[in-house]
Amino acid sequence: KTLIPYDFEAYKARNLIERCFNKLKHFRRIATRYDRRALYFLSFVQLACAMLWMR
Repeated sequence: KTLIPYDFEAYKARNLIERCFNKLKHFRRIATRYDRRALYFLSFVQLACAMLWMR
């Protein structure tokens, strides 16, 4: 086996962001993109992030 060099800190941050997106996709409104306007979609994403943060 040959080890592929990678930046551990960057990978750690990437993993954290991917897990956050996975948690956001549990909100059906975000996963299916019900809102037609980008402003409404962004506002619900911010609301969902606040809900996840307060858990």
